[in-house]
Amino acid sequence: MGALGLVLLGLQLCALTRAAYKVWVPNTDFDDASNWSQNRTPCAGTAIEFAADKMVSVLVRASHGVSDVLLPLDGELVLDPGAAFTASGATWNPDCSTSAPAIFRDPDRFSWFDPSLWRSEHTTHGLFSVDAERVPCRHDDVVFPTATSFRVGLGSGTLTVHSVSVLGQKFTSDDDLAAFLASRAGQLRFHGSGALRVVPDACADPSGCVCGNDEVQPWVCEALLQPLGGHCPPAACQDALRPKGQCCELCGALVSLSHGAAFNLERYRARLLHTFLLLPEYRELQVAVSKVQRAQRGREATGSEPDTEVQVVLADARPAAGGATRLARDILADIAEHGEALGVLSATVHESGAPVEGGSAAGLAGLGSRAGLVGGVAAALLAVLLAGLLVLLGRTGRLRWRRHQEESTTAPSGPHLGFDNPMFDSAGSEQHPTDAGTTSHVYFVNPLFTVEEAEA
Repeated sequence: MGALGLVLLGLQLCALTRAAYKVWVPNTDFDDASNWSQNRTPCAGTAIEFAADKMVSVLVRASHGVSDVLLPLDGELVLDPGAAFTASGATWNPDCSTSAPAIFRDPDRFSWFDPSLWRSEHTTHGLFSVDAERVPCRHDDVVFPTATSFRVGLGSGTLTVHSVSVLGQKFTSDDDLAAFLASRAGQLRFHGSGALRVVPDACADPSGCVCGNDEVQPWVCEALLQPLGGHCPPAACQDALRPKGQCCELCGALVSLSHGAAFNLERYRARLLHTFLLLPEYRELQVAVSKVQRAQRGREATGSEPDTEVQVVLADARPAAGGATRLARDILADIAEHGEALGVLSATVHESGAPVEGGSAAGLAGLGSRAGLVGGVAAALLAVLLAGLLVLLGRTGRLRWRRHQEESTTAPSGPHLGFDNPMFDSAGSEQHPTDAGTTSHVYFVNPLFTVEEAEA
């Protein structure tokens, strides 16, 4: 193989095993106004105070004139070139009050488990991550920017990531990382009884890897909901959904995909983005795509079903507009037509119910959107569109549906033989009573089987 071939092969392997980067956002910089009790940096001639019992590393970028400084018992001030402290008396400034000291806020307030304190390297409009995947996952590379000082609480338990980059050094060995965490530099920046580990294996599965944050999700939700008193706001719809990894219920739709060896998670995410989310009618929707542990239910628990599936979350901040419902139908139609080429074996869709007044879209923490109401004209148009699509899929034998309550129907006793295929389930012709008070549905589509193929 020539040199060019080796380079191309290396690039392909890098793309295959590329991990996501999670970057730490907050800092303990002296010149960051959010780190001070008055939400502004100290005025000239002000006395400044650091908590005596808090370890902290503080980066100072500029020169400051202060009257007094109360330093912590254990900490450090890191001065950039040109930065300095000088003794200064109070000067008149209409925006400052020098009578009260400027107090440096608690540096231990930042938790590893707070999703709002992390950002992904690549962010795209229309795409989001469920809450548990907004903090570093097992196969992620974690980066603490070198241009700031910081302090992060590790909580308790063990955190596992692919690598940790801090102070310009990338740690990929457990022994090297442990030595750094035990050093003075590490103790100034990391605190808590929790352990931080790195594993050398990156995610090399094109179909994606499970995040691995199920055990820490309670801490993630606790940190995320702390500003809300620890409670989720009410959803803006009936029968709201709670996807795996999400702290609060949300409105929209949930698509669960079983897949084969040909499925590629990144390509499918890109397909959803460019095929659907760029359309004007779907620009207000948020979509999350990731591999999750598959919930084993009833008869499936003893079968040979795979233990993972791909979860596609369609979050709708305006459920009355019906955007998530329409997009779910479009995704089903796309799978019915192209599922085999995409490596999708089957799809199941769960939808939330009718919108309600007074609810909130805050189940998507950090997205900052609110639910709205749309008049009867939009509802009528939606009904026509859905009816046309369902008739089309129904005639091809690719789709059937049932009410959400039917999921709770008692399964037959005894072991389940064979496998479930929604297209050939004899129960599909039975009439079940439905509750007129709900609009939540479950849909199935299997692109590999059609009525014509079965009859052949």
